[in-house]
Amino acid sequence: MALNDSRLVAEQYASERGLRARQSIYSDAEGPDPREWALEAVAEGKPQRILEVGGGPGELAERMARELGAEVELVDISERMVELACARGLSARVGDVQELPFDAESFDCAVAAWMLYHVAGPDRGLAELARVLRPGGRLVAVTNAGSHLKELLELSGRALPASPFSRENGEEILLRHFDRVERRDADGWVTIPDRAAVERYLESWKGFEPAGPLPAFETPLRVRRASTIFVATR
Repeated sequence: MALNDSRLVAEQYASERGLRARQSIYSDAEGPDPREWALEAVAEGKPQRILEVGGGPGELAERMARELGAEVELVDISERMVELACARGLSARVGDVQELPFDAESFDCAVAAWMLYHVAGPDRGLAELARVLRPGGRLVAVTNAGSHLKELLELSGRALPASPFSRENGEEILLRHFDRVERRDADGWVTIPDRAAVERYLESWKGFEPAGPLPAFETPLRVRRASTIFVATR
């Protein structure tokens, strides 16, 4: 199975339950916050119109609209995620990054945070993002490194497959569609308080659940986190 298996992705984001389980383990984190770095990267370009793809329930989109005073459009493949985003007062619609429903050169900035590894055709999606950006516009793409949550994943006895878009290969892929790419690594540690939180996290990855019962391990569990913000410019 692959991280960008369209059937698994649709199932995984049909509700917010799995997403919330994954987000919950980051409540006790050390080091730079990649979410804040992503927002700063967007703000640097002083955008007036922003597109977020795979924006989920809209936390980041809401902040961009409120804190940057920008017009924000959100697209996600999940009807439930779009419903949650609209409940925040956002302009959101169901759609696929591989076929965006917008005119060419419509946006100053596009954001793809932790979603390009779920896209069946990353190159097709990036070509579409480049198309809807104005000349000089930027894409802020966030992903993880292969070492992200390494200690946690090892407990499951089943490692996630190689990512279609990661720290290791992201720059090469982006340079096929953008003129310049800057990489910003935001690494640190996460402390997970108990076994139940670890189990919820692993079970949230539909198709990649643990191969069997987890072995005994000490809690709290301290694991490394390794995320990267790519800033790609047309």
